[in-house]
Amino acid sequence: MIRVAVAGATGYAGAELVRILSGHPEVELTVITSRQFAGQRFDRIFPAMAGRVHLICEELNDERVCDRADVLFTALPHKLPMNIAPAILKRGLRLIDLSADFRFNDAAVYEAVYQPHASQELLGEAVYGLSEVYTSQIRAARLIGNPGCYPTSVLLPLIPLVRSGLIEVEGIVADCKSGVSGAGRSPSLTAHYGEVNESFKAYKVAAHRHNPEMEAYLGREAGRSVTLTFVPHLVPMTRGMLATIYVRPVDGVTAQTVRECLAAFYAGRPFVRLRPAGMPPDTLHVRGSNCCDIGFVADDRTQRLILMAAIDNLVKGAAGQAVQNMNLMFGLDEAAGLTQVPYAV
Repeated sequence: MIRVAVAGATGYAGAELVRILSGHPEVELTVITSRQFAGQRFDRIFPAMAGRVHLICEELNDERVCDRADVLFTALPHKLPMNIAPAILKRGLRLIDLSADFRFNDAAVYEAVYQPHASQELLGEAVYGLSEVYTSQIRAARLIGNPGCYPTSVLLPLIPLVRSGLIEVEGIVADCKSGVSGAGRSPSLTAHYGEVNESFKAYKVAAHRHNPEMEAYLGREAGRSVTLTFVPHLVPMTRGMLATIYVRPVDGVTAQTVRECLAAFYAGRPFVRLRPAGMPPDTLHVRGSNCCDIGFVADDRTQRLILMAAIDNLVKGAAGQAVQNMNLMFGLDEAAGLTQVPYAV
């Protein structure tokens, strides 16, 4: 059994990790930490876990974690994971970080968006945990920077087409919508019920921190700099994310070409589902699951390809993909512990 610790277990992503890992057939959940709820039973904080998780939340202590775990998930705010990562890795644990601290190999790009990086020496070995794209690197990694939720929904449909040279990389527009849980569990006015209910609005237009993350990996795949217009929106639902992406196909590319490319790239991968023509992705159909549903329309009139992807932002966009990465790192079936069927309603 793999001994697993979760730091930051009482945030939304951390709680999803505990939920998923508690049912994983190859995992023993040994440590959960929470600064705010230290000393309290997890199932008192989240009664839905009664009868499943009996652990008591602890303060994060590197030595105690290392003595009782083989892998640590850090569902912590940016800046905290970079400070504990060296000690964790030195003790032989593997680390899967859900913050942005290890998503960039270039410290200058990270620091331009976040803050000074305290563990720059680790950035060169950190692997970006987009499970279906960087699989072989993830299998060999000891440090994973788990992707952001918006980048997961945008990069999964785009990267196969960029790699195959089927689309122009100039002028890409990503129009994305997210449920309120993407803002995290800490109380804030912008996520308050009275502010969000019956509201639908864009936010951080052309200024969201996930924009450079997407540009970095699109640029890596394209072999040159890529600029992306990204507009996120907040919708009045708890969980779910829908990305609608507008690109120009190169001359001669047809809907059949696009379908064959996506189908071949994701063949045998259980969590990326290509939707039939005329049945676009819907956040309802991936809710509670690690699935990413992808659809597209080739608009011959405007010479645009319209890509669509739906994920659960807390699962495929965070905790589920992190567990999928753990499975790959430890040589397990990548679907282990992640076979939950999406909610039908």
